[in-house]
Amino acid sequence: MNPLITLFTRLGDKSGALGALLSTMGCAMCFPAMASIGSALGLGFLSQWEGLFINTLLPLFAWIALGANALGWLAHRQWRRSLAGMVGPSIVLLSLYPWFQYGWSTWSLYAGLALMLVVAGWDLWSPAHRRCDDGSCETAMKNGETA
Repeated sequence: MNPLITLFTRLGDKSGALGALLSTMGCAMCFPAMASIGSALGLGFLSQWEGLFINTLLPLFAWIALGANALGWLAHRQWRRSLAGMVGPSIVLLSLYPWFQYGWSTWSLYAGLALMLVVAGWDLWSPAHRRCDDGSCETAMKNGETA
C-alpha cells in the first residue's frame, strides 16, 4: 500500500473529527452546547469567525474525514470499519445542508460529530492491518481475527 495513502487515512479522519468538533465550538448561536464547552476551554474568541466555521470549515473537515475513511478501505479492506467511519461525516454533511430546515438537524449533527470522534478513537486504539499485500487476501484486525 502506498505510504502516502496510509498516512492520509491515519491522520485524515482524526484531524477531520477534531476540526469539525472545534468548528462547532465557535458557533454559539447554532450549537449552544458545544459553544459552552468551547468557552470553558478558552475558545470563546472563536465566535467572531462563526460564519467561517459553520459555512466553510465544518463541511471541509467533514469532507476530509469522509475521504480519509473512504481511502482507508483501500488500505485495510474492512468494509464495516470504513462504513462506520463514513457514516459520521455523512450525517454531519446532511445535517448542514438538506436537513438544516428541520428542528432535529442539530441533534443529528451532534450524533454525527460523536460518531466521528468514536471512530477516530477506535482507529487510534485498534488500527486495522492487512494480513497480506495481495488484493485477494483477507484483512484482519491487529489481534489476528478476520473482519
